[in-house]
Amino acid sequence: MNNAVRNSARLFGAGLRALLVLTVVCGVLYPLVVTGIAQAAFNGKANGSEVTQNGRAVGSELLGQRYDKGKDSKGNPIPDLRYFQPRPSAGLGSNKTNDVNTQYDLQVSGATNQGATNTDLIAAVKERKQWVADTYGVPQSQVPADAVTSSGSGLDPDISPAYAKLQVNRVAKENHLDRAKVAQLVEDTTEGRVLGFMGEPRVNVLKLNMGLRELTK
Repeated sequence: MNNAVRNSARLFGAGLRALLVLTVVCGVLYPLVVTGIAQAAFNGKANGSEVTQNGRAVGSELLGQRYDKGKDSKGNPIPDLRYFQPRPSAGLGSNKTNDVNTQYDLQVSGATNQGATNTDLIAAVKERKQWVADTYGVPQSQVPADAVTSSGSGLDPDISPAYAKLQVNRVAKENHLDRAKVAQLVEDTTEGRVLGFMGEPRVNVLKLNMGLRELTK
């Protein structure tokens, strides 16, 4: 009996020591080392890829955001056309309203999983295409796909150069700016393919609108 108790105590003690050692190594030392390396080598990315202007954080270069000037009588956001507009932010239904993600809400990030034959998706795309064409004064045939469809996450911070260029005339007019200057801003903000061959050229809407604010000063 005494031997059984001693063996059990020895095993318990060994297990407790292992628990304490692993807790310190895996729960304290490892996170501190990884966090330290991340802060030293990748400080910006480790802190959310924040974008600052005039010493103030204005967003993240990884997350899209809306540019609105209020809401209409139905509670729908009204785009502020002084700024370049992002792509739609449809996505998973909100836990509160069971509606689509129209506000780049991180908690409801995700795709709708609606297929090309889904009647709701078709109606939404047609409505968006009509709005873009009417707002920016172009034929519907010139409206790029990213202007009327959301990304898989619903949080895409970028738009295509084609959509950015489509908005130049209206943005310049709304801000009383020379069109050539706004067009050049789009060119300067356009990023090429990653490593020259991966992905597509893109324009970060936050950075684009930051540059626009500088032009309007």
